[in-house]
Amino acid sequence: MEKVLILGASGLVGIALIEEFRDGFDLYGTYSSTLTSLQEGKQMKLELQQTDKLREIIRSIKPDIVISCLRGEFEHQLKFHKELAMELRGSGSRLYYFSTTNVFDGDYSKPHSETDLPISESDYGNFKIECESMLKEILGERAMMIRIPAIWGKNSPRWNVMKESIKENKEIDVYSNLVCNNLLDVQLAKQLRFIINNKLKGIFHLVSEDMMTQGQFYEQIISAVAADTSILRYRLFQDRTDIQYFALKSNREDIPSSLQFNSKEIISSLLD
Repeated sequence: MEKVLILGASGLVGIALIEEFRDGFDLYGTYSSTLTSLQEGKQMKLELQQTDKLREIIRSIKPDIVISCLRGEFEHQLKFHKELAMELRGSGSRLYYFSTTNVFDGDYSKPHSETDLPISESDYGNFKIECESMLKEILGERAMMIRIPAIWGKNSPRWNVMKESIKENKEIDVYSNLVCNNLLDVQLAKQLRFIINNKLKGIFHLVSEDMMTQGQFYEQIISAVAADTSILRYRLFQDRTDIQYFALKSNREDIPSSLQFNSKEIISSLLD
């Protein structure tokens, strides 16, 4: 049974990964402040600055697979992941690193595929690009980049904020000209399990099959709960009137159709 170490196991994505990977893997996780559902001895408290402790954990567990869905200060994250990669370099471990649509936030003219060269104007996007590059340089084909869009879930902060706004009839700002895609935490976990089980390599854009403007996505949710869509306040992204894209697409053909999801399925799951 392969050993899987989830770094950041107490976050939204980490929690979904634990539930999906609980059967079939010897599962371990780290947390910063909130305990996970893993049993005692299988979870460890770990801060980004604790690189010595990171090395101890890696050497103790000897994971076959490491999944990083950590958050935190960019400089600390970069140093942490470099230490992680250096520790894994002499092993056969595979690393799955969660990246973001923001690696393309320097070009909103189109959706971007795995073969497009990242270009960013934000500090966040440039940090992710730097981290991706460093991990690939050190680990080569054993470092997989998992780029994701906005992640929703029944306990996700964005969903909780939206429900509260609907309940209290508070205005919600949305972009009418920014095309995006989305994904559920549980859908992401299922897709990643398939990637790991089949030892797929490279860069992955894990997103909904379809895309729509942020405004349209919110309209569909609000209409589904029979709320008043007038609470939506429409804005123009970057004060432009033309369509802009903050979206990923995938050129890969190795993820089966049974693991492809659309916006309707995402919304239905949230409201189920």
